[in-house]
Amino acid sequence: MTDQGRNTSHADCPVALTIAGSDSGGGAGIQADLKTFTVLGVYGMSAITAVTAQNTVEVADVEVLPASAVTAQIDAVMSDIGCDAAKTGMLATAEIVEAVAEAVRRWEVPNLVVDPVMIAKSGHKLLADDACETLRTRLLPLAVVVTPNTREAEVLTGHAISGPEDILSAARELCCTGCRAVLIKGGHLAGDCDDYLYQAGDDAATVLPGQRIKTTNTHGTGCTFSAVLAAGLALGASVLESAWLAKHFVTLAIAEALPLGSGHGPTNHIAAAEALRERLKPNE
Repeated sequence: MTDQGRNTSHADCPVALTIAGSDSGGGAGIQADLKTFTVLGVYGMSAITAVTAQNTVEVADVEVLPASAVTAQIDAVMSDIGCDAAKTGMLATAEIVEAVAEAVRRWEVPNLVVDPVMIAKSGHKLLADDACETLRTRLLPLAVVVTPNTREAEVLTGHAISGPEDILSAARELCCTGCRAVLIKGGHLAGDCDDYLYQAGDDAATVLPGQRIKTTNTHGTGCTFSAVLAAGLALGASVLESAWLAKHFVTLAIAEALPLGSGHGPTNHIAAAEALRERLKPNE
């Protein structure tokens, strides 16, 4: 990346970019990402891919932006401000996936976290079927870490996942795309909510153990998880350190989830932040 026209003095305020859809209910997407960045002391910027009309019950409508508009947003912030890390969420179409991948390469975006958002908590599809292969072949190779849940990992690999051995196999396969690490979230499996971080070249995955919390208020957990990962990387933490921070943050956010609406309520970013903020200070 050229430094011409951009501010590279981020030492006192790390900067992160989220490329994702807007959630009018505020629990997921761009809104969840920016809340996460803010409470963790990272300056957040956004490139919106789609505008959704949604609440805790349903996604009532989706307006996908032209790929050129997404590119223009990325170019605007990268040419002037730059970033220390970035993450992707809802990308909606193959055209947007391709545009984002091209912009990430052109600007040499550092510390990219790819959250392959495919389906909303309400069941609404957020990624076109023909975009999955583009995501796999064009964007995943650019990522420092990819954060699918087990259902998304099944789509990306074409293999069923029913336990830890399947997760390790899927993570290894996804690392073969070129990404440096894969973190597969196990919340959709039976039992405890263990997550698995596999870094390319390792013999085994690191297990991030978690106990299942009985609540329906889990809207935006995946977005928040990947946003904490991106924030941690922006602040100078390693992938493993950022993964642990994300696990602890989301667990606390679910435990203190907000009972808003009549469906899947949002997690509580503010409640999670105080316990972790000291651990996310930039490296001296």
